[in-house]
Parts: sequence; structure tokens; C-alpha cells
Amino acid sequence: MLTLHVAEATPGTAVLVDGALVAAVGPYEELAAAHPEARVREWPGILTPGLLNPFAPELLEGMYHPDPREAAGFGTEPITGERAQRIFRADPSRRGASARRAVQRLLAHGTVAVAGELRGRAAVDAVRRVGLAVGRRPERLPGPPSFSPEPLVLLPRLVPGGPARFAVFDVPDRAALVRLGPSTCVATVLGGRLVHRAR
Repeated sequence: MLTLHVAEATPGTAVLVDGALVAAVGPYEELAAAHPEARVREWPGILTPGLLNPFAPELLEGMYHPDPREAAGFGTEPITGERAQRIFRADPSRRGASARRAVQRLLAHGTVAVAGELRGRAAVDAVRRVGLAVGRRPERLPGPPSFSPEPLVLLPRLVPGGPARFAVFDVPDRAALVRLGPSTCVATVLGGRLVHRAR
């Protein structure tokens, strides 16, 4: 089934998705007229190719991401350093659940690709299961590990025949995205599937 994604601030770069691939990129009105059978998803803000986060090992393996039900004992923020490693040593099964929660946070920040060498099966499986692309890690890393690294690394533009992998941010333009950060993400698409939706 064809799906046409359009964001209100970037109607000139609507994306027509066919399965896991981009079928076309262009002005919304032209694509809608050429494919009236396509389901339309309208979003606020801008549609972009999505972000690469270079901190996969640090975020997925070096931190423990508590389950909301553990808030009384662990709080709600990621746990780092030796305390995180003690949690993993005490119960190795926590690694998989923590990595899956970290991946969900990445998706909620418009991340469609990660970089860095993952050593544990739990993190590798969490990345592979959702369909995150794996890219090359930059030689210079932007600041400390974060779900909102600075500067943001936007992937190359979408092209017909390429993977349907992109994100939508509720901002008026890219300058605002840089200023306000990727927590403004309202939708993330991987392999043509909507894997995160904020509203």
C-alpha cells in the first residue's frame, strides 16, 4: 500500500512510500494528484532524512535505562558508570530490556541510524529488530553521549528507490531543529513503518 507523508513546513519534499522503499520525493500536490489511492499522513513541522546518533555503545550498553515501574528504586533517568554495570552484573537479563528502552528513546529523538561498535548481543538485537541503520562513527565525537548530540548529524537526502527511513520534527525549519533539538520529533519511520509517533 502506498503512503504519502507530508509535513506542513516542507510540502515541497513530501515522501511517497511503497513498502520499505521510497517511491518518490516531491511536491505534495503533484504526488497526491499522481497517486490518489495513497494513504496520506500529514505532520506538523519539517520532514527530514532523520538523524545518526554516534553513541550507540555508550547509550545502549554503557547505561541502564530503568523501566517506569522501577522508578521508586532507580528513578526515571538513565543510570551510567559503575552503578549501571552493577545492575547488569546482578541481573544480566536486564541488558536486553534496557537496550530496547534505549532504542525507543533514540526513535523518539528522530534517530534512524546509529554508529559505534556494539559488543553485546542484547544491544545488537535491539538495533536490528527495529531496523535502525548502522553507520560509520565520526572521527570526532560531538560532546558527551546523548540522545540529543551536538551538532546534529542529518543523513543524506531521501531518493526514490532508497530505504524509507526518515523523521519528522515539529519545528518551522532546520535552524529551529538545531536550536530546539531532536526532542521535537513527532514521527520516525524505518523500513516504511511508523516506529515512533508522539501524537
